[in-house]
Amino acid sequence: MDSFFQSQAGIGTSWSYESLKNFRQISPVVQNHLKQVYLTLCCALSASAAGAFLHILWNIGGFLTMLGCFISIAWLFSSPIYEERKRLGLLMAASFFEGASVGPLIELAIDFDSSILITAFVGTALAFGCFSGTAIVAKRREFLYLGGLLSSGLSILLWLQLAASIFGHSTATFKVELYFGLLLFLGYVVFDTQEIIERAHLGDLDYVKHALTLFTDFVAVLVRILVIMLKNASEKSEDKKRKKRS
Repeated sequence: MDSFFQSQAGIGTSWSYESLKNFRQISPVVQNHLKQVYLTLCCALSASAAGAFLHILWNIGGFLTMLGCFISIAWLFSSPIYEERKRLGLLMAASFFEGASVGPLIELAIDFDSSILITAFVGTALAFGCFSGTAIVAKRREFLYLGGLLSSGLSILLWLQLAASIFGHSTATFKVELYFGLLLFLGYVVFDTQEIIERAHLGDLDYVKHALTLFTDFVAVLVRILVIMLKNASEKSEDKKRKKRS
């Protein structure tokens, strides 16, 4: 009985505020690496915001910016790790082109209701911070098992999109793609964060590549949240118009 109550007490104290500050299982080298990764991620998001802003001004987003993003990423992966400035510049270029490519969606949200864009970004930042923070605080390798499940889910999502492109989109399949994709990429935030920590413990301190991974997750979540909010807002406005007509 005493051991039972002690185990219950241990469960109660495991979620204390002190446990949230417990980074003893992450070495100081890995902690510094994570700081570099998140700082680089913030810079990439700033470059992406600049690309979206320039699209709104000059309408530069489209096929060419998507192509530029893919070329920049491919060039980044083919460059050796010791060329740090070059790879960092390629990451900023890829982020800029990605922001310009997402620019039409952002412009649509601003034209419809600018508060939707702010809410979507804040919601994405909070969700990303919570899921990534959970992966950092959790035990090492605790969520690495998600890799296989997420890969299977991603393949299912790709097959759904392929089937929809062949047989045509419907409202039901579109909603499944949106919400399933959102859940999938939130899972990738947790998995990728823990994989970055584990790779860093094994000596892989390529913060540029790791920042690119988290940047891709962030943009994927933001786009889906933004589309969901725009869809819900348009449906509400249509319902109001119908009520006024009736």
